[in-house]
Amino acid sequence: MVKHGKKYQEAAKLIEDDRLYSPTDAVALLRRMPERGFDETVEVHFRLGIDPRQADQTVRSTVVLPHGTGKEPRVLVFAVGDAARIAQEAGADYVGSDDLVKKIQDGWLEFDATIAMADQMGKVGGLGRILGRRGLMPNPRSGTVVRTPEDLPTVLNELKGGRVEFRNDRTGLVHVGIGKRSFDDAKILENMYALIDAVQRVKPAAAKGVYCRSITLTSTMAPGIPVDVPAAIAAANAALS
Repeated sequence: MVKHGKKYQEAAKLIEDDRLYSPTDAVALLRRMPERGFDETVEVHFRLGIDPRQADQTVRSTVVLPHGTGKEPRVLVFAVGDAARIAQEAGADYVGSDDLVKKIQDGWLEFDATIAMADQMGKVGGLGRILGRRGLMPNPRSGTVVRTPEDLPTVLNELKGGRVEFRNDRTGLVHVGIGKRSFDDAKILENMYALIDAVQRVKPAAAKGVYCRSITLTSTMAPGIPVDVPAAIAAANAALS
């Protein structure tokens, strides 16, 4: 059984038994929990009513968080020629082709997101076992496989500005960081609403029964705060209407 520290135990005592918190109350409660010695990441966790073993029930998409994540990602772009030049001018941190493939095969992973021109996927595909398990593999469904160089600046700006990818794990859970504890309440709530809306929009047609079974708000070293799902969905709909 995991033994938690004093601050964690103090925070856990603040959560009322059998209570589901509105998003506003959940954020307010998170704010009352003891602070750590660093700027914790605020996270939202969903338990979804899907069968993760079925390909037609996979939940995977992206969302642009209106206030970003609190950290500008280092973006790597697989491109050559004009596409490489455009990527560099648009602010990519690393640009290349065979040289980057070799570097990654040798163990280098000092980046947070990847984009690939479609003509590079034949080379990048061999990195699936390395990048895939870390959620870094370029994928058409997430918009990170680009067909024309002119589209690169848009995708780069979205990634730099707060676009994050989410997908369910093998237990049907989705985990997403939505900002930092240093964010004010309004920014955390707005990012949370954008994520809830995005998860709702990609409900698989094959999913049966209740789709969003639970939502939990937490931070890096804090206990989870159970959120009232209907209230959260209604608040997200109202905020984004």
